[in-house]
Amino acid sequence: MRISDATIEEILKSGGKITDDQLAKLKKEQEATHHPLQDVVLQQQVLTDSELIKQFAKYAGFEFAELDPTKISKEALSLIPERIAKQYNAIVFDVVDGKKKLAMEDPDDVQAVDFLKKQLGSEVDIFITTHDNILRALDNYRGDVAEELSDVIAEQDEDAANKEENVSASDIAEDSPISQTVNLLLEYAIRASASDIHIEPREEFIQVRYRIDGVLQEANRLPRSVAGALVSRIKILANLKIDERRVPQDGRFKISILGRTYALRVSTLPVADGEKIVMRILDEGNHALTLQQLGYWGHSLGAIEKAILQPHGVVLVTGPTGSGKSTSLLSLLSILNSSAVNISTVEDPVEYKIPGVNQTQVNVKAGMTFASGLRALLRQDPNIIMVGEIRDTETADLAVQAALTGHLVFSTLHTNNAATTLPRLLEMGIEPFLIASTARAIIGQRLVRKLCVKCRQPYEPNADEMKEIGEAFGIDKPDVMKHIHELEQKAASQHIGDSIGAEFGSTESGIKRLYRAGENGCDNCNKTGYKGRMGIYEVLDNTTAIQKMIVANATSGEIQEQGVKDGMDTMQVDGLIKALRGETSIEETLRVTRE
Repeated sequence: MRISDATIEEILKSGGKITDDQLAKLKKEQEATHHPLQDVVLQQQVLTDSELIKQFAKYAGFEFAELDPTKISKEALSLIPERIAKQYNAIVFDVVDGKKKLAMEDPDDVQAVDFLKKQLGSEVDIFITTHDNILRALDNYRGDVAEELSDVIAEQDEDAANKEENVSASDIAEDSPISQTVNLLLEYAIRASASDIHIEPREEFIQVRYRIDGVLQEANRLPRSVAGALVSRIKILANLKIDERRVPQDGRFKISILGRTYALRVSTLPVADGEKIVMRILDEGNHALTLQQLGYWGHSLGAIEKAILQPHGVVLVTGPTGSGKSTSLLSLLSILNSSAVNISTVEDPVEYKIPGVNQTQVNVKAGMTFASGLRALLRQDPNIIMVGEIRDTETADLAVQAALTGHLVFSTLHTNNAATTLPRLLEMGIEPFLIASTARAIIGQRLVRKLCVKCRQPYEPNADEMKEIGEAFGIDKPDVMKHIHELEQKAASQHIGDSIGAEFGSTESGIKRLYRAGENGCDNCNKTGYKGRMGIYEVLDNTTAIQKMIVANATSGEIQEQGVKDGMDTMQVDGLIKALRGETSIEETLRVTRE
């Protein structure tokens, strides 16, 4: 819904969300970018889309509705045909005493309201909701995708011998069963919130697996006879060579599903039984999350906010592949992104496009490496530089030199935790005094699965469990437990675990309550007990004491110990606090942090 600039100003002022100076800055940014004030407010993360629509509803006299698609009955849904619902972005979500409750993205659209009232009759209550909420609810018009997929597979000729080696044009045409199969596989993955799709040829079938919340799960098995047509269809979409089966290929394509645009990064690999395909799903409609939404709080939040406000220096994000480093960098760059600064990046690959940021793709074959790209960026008058990964001495040296010459540099490293990053840079040949003078903050992170809020179960750990937790987290000393309790209180005050209320899981003397996944899960979490992921973090400040230790070639253990003395909360402690707050489980925290 498009809201006028004047109305946005009134909403911001009346809601007490912004000062006059902040509003003046937003208007200045609007003039510089020529974007509507609504877009600037959302981009600068002054308000979320949901908060903005709630404020607008209050201002304009509408009722706001937060739709839960799982609670919309088929009877209510059927009151408006799917075609009309999609045309007007409107949906009937309930009927109470004969009154139809109609949710719309834009209830100010008089023509749409009149038409829908004629369709539904006079007994209609109109509500406003967000665009994303409407899209999720419209998804209810679709039937069971898994059932559709089974029907399409059943139609295919499973008995065709060696069909994968003799693929005709009709097999991979736009309206062929294989095209329908690919479309349904993609839609099924997106509905399941999968991050990756694995299509793997086996001797007697094709295995389709989805990575959901970081864990691979088998979703379907397709007939072996469709292997060739399936691979060819995906290669056509990704603009790859159909007849090249001996070497790996990489490509990319976009699709629109459920009203959102998704980019799929495609990788093919020859294996013993054919060609394996992995597709990474990237939601291009996703806005960068705030640091709080990513799970930062307390010392970690304060330290990183302080570091990114420095005029120059190096900020590093560390962790293994798939630990959310790119997402953290996306949020940090989005916070700093404005028309007054030149932000340039070198990435491999460019996963998320950020409006207003100059993003360069690494191309090793053409000679565009991280090092050569960074060298070129330094001639482009940048204020802020992001290098996708520091892989070698040359890139590390250039990043440090860029920080010394007045640039703020962001990058990633594959290390186990924040403290091991500094010795790793020393191993790369960077002089200790250069590391000490340029490093601003080192972020160590992992991703843990979030407990499903609908079926998680509180429990009181028994003596054996407490002994194991005490050894794993080092909380068997009274003074440590007191510190943990204080941290939980601080986390609660910063809205970590709001869904469990004000009660604490810890006391100054011990742990009285934790949470675990529901034994058999529920429909909301697809019977897994977990839904979604969040980060657990540690942020190492480059304090004076740490700088002295770097110059003295201290070990990572000594640096870690000093970081904790300076106020750093380790990833394990962060995970423990989030387990106490019902966000995740102890098992998840140990799974990703145990060394």
